[in-house]
Amino acid sequence: MSALEFLLAGTLAAALPLLLAALGEMVVERTGVLNLGLEGMMALGAVIAFICVYHSGSHILGFAVAALVSAAFAMIFAGLVLGVRANEVAAGLAIGVLGLGLSALFGKTYESQTIKGLPDFGLPLLSNIPVIGPTLLTQDLVVWLTIIGTVVLWYVLNKTKLGLIITAVGENSVAARAIGYPVVAIRCAAVAFGGAMCGLAGAYAATVYTPLWADGMIAGRGWIALALVVFGTWQTGRVAFGAVLFGLLSIGQLSVQAMGVALPSQLLSSLPYLATILMLVVISRRRMSLG
Repeated sequence: MSALEFLLAGTLAAALPLLLAALGEMVVERTGVLNLGLEGMMALGAVIAFICVYHSGSHILGFAVAALVSAAFAMIFAGLVLGVRANEVAAGLAIGVLGLGLSALFGKTYESQTIKGLPDFGLPLLSNIPVIGPTLLTQDLVVWLTIIGTVVLWYVLNKTKLGLIITAVGENSVAARAIGYPVVAIRCAAVAFGGAMCGLAGAYAATVYTPLWADGMIAGRGWIALALVVFGTWQTGRVAFGAVLFGLLSIGQLSVQAMGVALPSQLLSSLPYLATILMLVVISRRRMSLG
């Protein structure tokens, strides 16, 4: 496989955990809540999904349980922030650290164990196109479902009454409450949705993208997903583009290493995170100039 074919084949899969987590957090932030616990929720979803698939062999069960557990875990954050009015930054960080600790605890006995991933399949007719057919257009089922789900989420947020309600709650909660919308309930639902999406992101990372368990395998993806929400200006299409871009960077550094480029592997591995920092600096400077 050439370097180009490797990039095309792996970019969407590398982008998927970032995309799922970022889309969930985007909905949360659109309601006016900031949850910094993505890393921990992804890690918890990853270990739960791995354990389920390891013992049952069912990826469907693994993804479903991971989504439910992470959503329930996110509701702890919702209870702290929306129930007892705790500081959302402190609560989010606490949830993130707790999730990482629990994932390390639950996954200790499964360290370095492997499971069977999901097979790839191509789109009918299109998979026969040279180069992009057997690579870009040949992905696992979760990738195709996520692409469909992203389009559905864009439609819901931009073309439906529910999307308008979510936006209204985030932009002016007092006015939304005054006209009868249950602001707290809507925010709780959004937080649960964001947690479920993080669970799905972690499940994909641990059972499909790299079907093995290793402590710390999420490796900062939750923080990158947070940055992607800002990068995408809380718009579904832009967030998706950013996730694909970072997926390309992740796979690109592997391609560069495989080509034998004389650069330290540690530097190449840090490229997605360096890009995250640069992206946030550019966004901050742009906001300052506009202000």
